[in-house]
Amino acid sequence: MKNYLIFTDSTADLPMEYFQLPMLKIIPLSFMIDGKQYIDGDLDTKEFYDKLRAGGTSTTSQLNPEQYLSIIEPHVRDGKDILVIAFSSGLSGTANSMRIALEELQEQYPERKIFGVDSLCASLGEGLLVHLAVEAYNAGKSIAENFQMLEDTKLKICHWFTVEDLHHLRRGGRLSGFSAFIGSVLKVKPVLHLNDEGKLIPRKKTIGRKKSIEKLFEQMEKTIINPEEQVIFISHGDCLDDANYLKNLILEKYKVKDVVINGIGTVIGSHSGPGTLALFYLGASR
Repeated sequence: MKNYLIFTDSTADLPMEYFQLPMLKIIPLSFMIDGKQYIDGDLDTKEFYDKLRAGGTSTTSQLNPEQYLSIIEPHVRDGKDILVIAFSSGLSGTANSMRIALEELQEQYPERKIFGVDSLCASLGEGLLVHLAVEAYNAGKSIAENFQMLEDTKLKICHWFTVEDLHHLRRGGRLSGFSAFIGSVLKVKPVLHLNDEGKLIPRKKTIGRKKSIEKLFEQMEKTIINPEEQVIFISHGDCLDDANYLKNLILEKYKVKDVVINGIGTVIGSHSGPGTLALFYLGASR
């Protein structure tokens, strides 16, 4: 009998149906925009992105150890083992908060099995890792087997992004102000990926939005393994038409199991901005 729960945070940007799964618990992060604080999911994403387009600035807060403890400890006290999948330590301190909280729980409940995974993933890349954990759970894998699968797999989850507006990358320190200004004038669209340290790294530049989307697909062509066995994930910052264009490029060439599209939530979207498009799949390496 499986006696464990899987926890992750809202930065996984998972579709709503995952929130209904009995073995999965999703912990929301918080953000502040226009001087008001929200929990991820409280503000409609269309309204959120419209605020950003109008010049609003959103800031986010990482989970702290006390928040993890308050949410997870009752389940441990109730006799459940725990597997936590956290947002990349290369982008947030949330994974370190998880580690501190789980160490305290393990000391308090030494009889329980408690595992934490620094996903080194973001958005639906983290979501894809959670999806695989749920599949392993449903296949009858033990918590230890599931944890080992996640550790063996996380650096094979490829993350490729492009953005519409360079302002948010500049604000996050990914581009200088001058580069962002010149890029905007010339309609330069960067293509970025998450490296093995879970950090967002600019890799390529294209001219024009359509070219940048096609570049995401080209990267997938170069690095995907066993596509017929995969569910591909695409996340977007209020640009569904672009997500569907990318989906069609994939389906024209590959007979994948499925292509899942979901919006980028308010916490990740605070840093990536409207018009972000991201592609996630399994490769031999990132």
